[in-house]
Amino acid sequence: MRVTYRKADSDAVNQCGSSAMTIFNINKGTWRQINSQTGNDACANVMDESKCRMRETGRAPGALHGLIGSFSTESYSQRLAGKVAVITGAASGIGKATATEFIRNGAKVILTDVQDDVGRAVAAGLGPDASYARCDVTDEAQIAAAVDLAVSRHGRLDVLYSNAGVAGAMAPEPLASLDLADFDRVMSANARSAVACLKHAARVMVPRGSGCVLCTGSTTGMLGGVAALPYSLSKATVMSVVRMAADELARSGVRVNAISPHAIATPLLVRSLARLHPGVPDEQLKRLVETGMSELRGAVLELEDVARAAVYLASDEAKFVTGHNLLWIIVAGVLAQGPQSQQVCRQFDH
Repeated sequence: MRVTYRKADSDAVNQCGSSAMTIFNINKGTWRQINSQTGNDACANVMDESKCRMRETGRAPGALHGLIGSFSTESYSQRLAGKVAVITGAASGIGKATATEFIRNGAKVILTDVQDDVGRAVAAGLGPDASYARCDVTDEAQIAAAVDLAVSRHGRLDVLYSNAGVAGAMAPEPLASLDLADFDRVMSANARSAVACLKHAARVMVPRGSGCVLCTGSTTGMLGGVAALPYSLSKATVMSVVRMAADELARSGVRVNAISPHAIATPLLVRSLARLHPGVPDEQLKRLVETGMSELRGAVLELEDVARAAVYLASDEAKFVTGHNLLWIIVAGVLAQGPQSQQVCRQFDH
């Protein structure tokens, strides 16, 4: 990690003279000064004493410790302290990872799902600030009940994360072959449920003048041919609903945002790929997602990445962020050349 400061920003970096930029490399515990006009090294002060002390105690002396401390993750360990959240689809995948991060950051969380045994076990493992309630998101009454449970148990609802959903048919089919029964089922679980979550979140958040609603979208809602049409349409709908709801609810102090991951090896996606490619081991399918479907070299998108983004969007750090769709990751090559994931999936067809 490299953090850059101008000379005037801090006495701690006022080291080597004028017209220079001082750079501290946290990983190496070193200072380097770069001439602001030429970009060349003006001097290098390795600060051996500080490095030794850091190795021995884990702390840096004086102003250097203050600088490093400002980047400590400790100050962020309670970013959701006192907040009450409901997460749908929380027994596994993104929902489970998000519930874990919310609890770690000080929130009280009601996990909801239709996998009752699994959901109860997950909640029990997260400790006293977590609880479980059954919620089939295709039934509006059950969404309303989950919201009411949060208010009756904790006095309010600060965050509702509409995350539950289904994949439907996995393989992309021509529009002329669209199965409307599958379309209705996927739209009910993915899009209609998001609308219901927003409706009942607004019911309790608007009177308080604050709150945050998150919805899980997908990059497939912006790209054609990556996933089956019902799923892609459902996620495109979610993103449109987020934009429209954010506009209305902003006037009441309620924020609405979407998180749209690219391919992650969630249980939902692995099960869907297994239906497409029977007999292929789950571990191989997982590697397919993590390597063949990744558009960012050297990195693998993981559940925890989405969960940490949800923590940010639910926290007061994002107090002026609304109507946003956070994407992982669409690059020009995908849009111009077609989805890489289709090309990779074909390896199993030979």
